[in-house]
Amino acid sequence: MQDNVLELTRVSKRYGAFTAVDDISFAIPRGTIYGFLGPNGAGKTTTIRMILDILRPDSGSINILGETSALNVRQRIGYLPEEKGLYKKMKVWAIISYFATLKGMDKRVAKARAFELLETYGLKDYAEARVESLSKGMGQKVQVLSAVAHRPELVILDEPFSGLDPVNQEVLEQLINDMAAAGQTVIFSTHIMQHAERLCDRMLLVAKGRKIFDGTIADARAIIPRRVILECQGDITPILQMDGILGAVEKSLEHSHAEPLSVGTRHWELQIQEHANPQLILQRCFESGIPLTRFDYTQPSLHDVFVHLVGSDAKEHHFR
Repeated sequence: MQDNVLELTRVSKRYGAFTAVDDISFAIPRGTIYGFLGPNGAGKTTTIRMILDILRPDSGSINILGETSALNVRQRIGYLPEEKGLYKKMKVWAIISYFATLKGMDKRVAKARAFELLETYGLKDYAEARVESLSKGMGQKVQVLSAVAHRPELVILDEPFSGLDPVNQEVLEQLINDMAAAGQTVIFSTHIMQHAERLCDRMLLVAKGRKIFDGTIADARAIIPRRVILECQGDITPILQMDGILGAVEKSLEHSHAEPLSVGTRHWELQIQEHANPQLILQRCFESGIPLTRFDYTQPSLHDVFVHLVGSDAKEHHFR
């Protein structure tokens, strides 16, 4: 039997006539990095608050670490809220240590743990600084470390990458990977696809409060065919006759290049099966004497999957 740290069964939350979360079910295995993905306003934060028993669902059930309420296992959970804030006058090491003691860690152990985390994740030189002197990005890192200093079994991070520059995003990604390597389960919400693509074992994709996908990154990409882009002159019939080619669409070349293309050049997007080898397509082009000006192979991105699943509504969302 799968050891799940969290299970939601047909959970819904309504505010009057507005349904923020609509009949969502999923389960998260222990030791997983699990992403809540979706545009702003999709229901991610509301779902997290119900998981933590900050909000109560109108229907459905939640089981977390074997309990029906997170309040019963709160010392085993680490939580970074969407609304972030720290005690500005406290020293950096002290605030991390303080939050660890609130979750039951001995004071001396918590202090040592605070200095250990600060050294590991690039903030050793700021240990004695007051929080108010930190940049926004450093303050964000301190808050994340404060949320996980007590080594919780389950870590829930709501939009943890918000406000971080690329360097500090890498540091946070390393922290998440380190926690997973230590056997901790990490859930994080985001509206930025690249983080999920790099980190997640599994993910939940939501839009307008509804689940539209739950599975692995590979499962998500398999929803839509892979693509090969060709720009060439001449007939591509030898390519279309190959095994694994699902279809081809000729696209307009308008605005696709800064410089004009040669007369007669055509732009094709080929859809190929999962088993098809793009290198064999390139080889066939050379063997058939097809003069290429462009050859690109791209795996479907999570954004492509989202647009495919949601359709025209995707254009309305702040999601990338």
